[in-house]
Amino acid sequence: MRAFTALNGLVVPLDRANVDTDAIIPKQFLKSIHRSGFGPNLFDAWRYQDEGQPGQDNHQRHVNPDFVLNQARYQGGEILLTRENFGCGSSREHAPWALDDYGFRVILAPSFADIFFNNCFKNGLLPIVLESKIIDDLFRDVEASPGYRLTVDLASCRLTLPSGTSLPFAVDAFRRDCLLRGLDEIGLTLEHAEAIRTYETGRAQREPWIFV
Repeated sequence: MRAFTALNGLVVPLDRANVDTDAIIPKQFLKSIHRSGFGPNLFDAWRYQDEGQPGQDNHQRHVNPDFVLNQARYQGGEILLTRENFGCGSSREHAPWALDDYGFRVILAPSFADIFFNNCFKNGLLPIVLESKIIDDLFRDVEASPGYRLTVDLASCRLTLPSGTSLPFAVDAFRRDCLLRGLDEIGLTLEHAEAIRTYETGRAQREPWIFV
C-alpha cells in the first residue's frame, strides 16, 4: 500500500449526496480481483453516455461533457470534494480501488458510509470528514477559482487553503499511523515475520506430525 504523508492537489467537486458504490464503479466491472485498471470506469454511468463493459476501449465511447471528470479544468485532480454519505450501498472494495486507480488520494465529505470509510484506509486513500459549512465553502471557492488546490498534511492533520487558512481534521491514531507508514493488514502482519517464523519452527519441532 502506498504511504500517505502530505499532498498539494487539485480539487475536483462532485456535488452529489448519497453517492453509492455502484455509481463509483458499476457492478459489471467487479469480475476482476486485481486492484488496478478500474480508473477508466470510475463513475462510468455518469462519465459516459453509453453503458460500459469490461475490456471495452473507452476512447471509442461518447463522453458526457457536463460531468466533472470530463471537464478540462479538473484533469489531474487528486482531491475529491463531495457531499454526505459518500460510498453508501454495497461493500465492494472495488470502489476505493477505482478512486485510487483514477488518481484520487483524498476525499472530503461531511460523512461517509462506514464500510467504504474503512476500505479507504485499507487501500491508501484518506477520507476526511469536515463540517457541512466548510464543505459548502469549499464548493463555492472551487467553482470560483479554476485550478483550486489544497494542501493536506496527515502528519499534522491540517488542511491548508490557498489563502493560507489552516483547518484541523481528525483521523484515528492507528489508521493515521498505518497510512503514514503505508501499511495495510498484510503489511502490519509482516512486521512480525521473524516472530512468526520462529514460532513455526518451534512448533514443527514440538509437533512434527502436524507438518507431515
